[in-house]
Amino acid sequence: MDGDEQFRHEVRDWLAANVTDGLRGIGGPGRENEAYPQRLAFTRRLAAAGWTCLAWPVAYGGRGASLARQVIFHEEYARSGAPSRVDHIGTTMVGPTLIALGTERQRRRFLPRIAAVDELWCQGYSEPGAGSDLAGVTTRARRDGDHWVISGQKVWTSLAHVADWCFVLARTEAVPDGAPRHAGLSYLLVPMHQRGVTVRPIRQLTGDSEFNEVFFDDARTEDHLVVGEPGQGWRVAMATLGFERGAATVGQQIGFQRDLDDLAALARRTGALTDPVLRERIARAWVELSVLRAHTLRALAGPPTAGTASEIKLLWSRWRRGLGELAMVVLGPAGAAADPGDEEVQRWRRLFLFSRADTIYGGSDEIQRTVVAERVLGLPRQDRG
Repeated sequence: MDGDEQFRHEVRDWLAANVTDGLRGIGGPGRENEAYPQRLAFTRRLAAAGWTCLAWPVAYGGRGASLARQVIFHEEYARSGAPSRVDHIGTTMVGPTLIALGTERQRRRFLPRIAAVDELWCQGYSEPGAGSDLAGVTTRARRDGDHWVISGQKVWTSLAHVADWCFVLARTEAVPDGAPRHAGLSYLLVPMHQRGVTVRPIRQLTGDSEFNEVFFDDARTEDHLVVGEPGQGWRVAMATLGFERGAATVGQQIGFQRDLDDLAALARRTGALTDPVLRERIARAWVELSVLRAHTLRALAGPPTAGTASEIKLLWSRWRRGLGELAMVVLGPAGAAADPGDEEVQRWRRLFLFSRADTIYGGSDEIQRTVVAERVLGLPRQDRG
């Protein structure tokens, strides 16, 4: 047995011993508030066993795991039905950003607490007037002695209601004449538990409220908590987004496969598979998911290329939205008329409703197509005014 297979068995054995029936399958997109205390406790147990920061260098509390082993872990985690983790913004976004671009002081302050799941994070990018058009953020930060003072509003801030810290993209300098609009932005690390920070939940179609509005009214953070140089935050912000879409996407696709298998089983039980059109749609979904997995693995194995993350985001978000629509076809009238206590129907309703957001958050489909058009296909750049 080679080293990677030994690693797979190690992961599988640990999960088998620690993922109990009460934990299996809880949480996830559209259900981030579900059983939150139990999921937090489980994520901390993962951290204590050294499973939360596989890709981080050993010197910063990680395992320095190869890409192959990262993929193995996320595959086995998804297959085990382990609960949705609560630390992904810290471990897959902020942590790698600090390792790559932070100061040693910032690394010493934050990385141990992120790795131990002692501090949780949220992302302060989108605003009411600057969602996918991130360069248009209007939240501002000004120096006041040895602090920055932040004023503005962020929106669609996932898990802000449980976060201890937020990485905030804010304007600290005016845009010089002739400079790109993203010039003058800074990447600030801001404590959430202070006067001047207000979090308001946004109730979704699913009834949950994992997204929030966050208002900064002269909130403060220390001067040394700027990542990179002041005014150079765009480069840092883009690096963070690049770290977001890594090996974990493979585990996400294992979850997609489970959803598709379960939907096909439901169609078989209800007799819906007698419809040849429906059979073709399910088969097409299987083929498209296989292509997505192959493309993702190829992209992860090769050198980073412009537009790859956008391609993968487009593929998986549209696939998942299509699966939600297919679930409503399989359910038929029960999709709208079944009793709210029917847990199986509720599962597919939630998928249908929440998957509408998949093509919007994390960069809308329209923006991702523009990125692919300009950076991959080499089409002329759009005039954005």
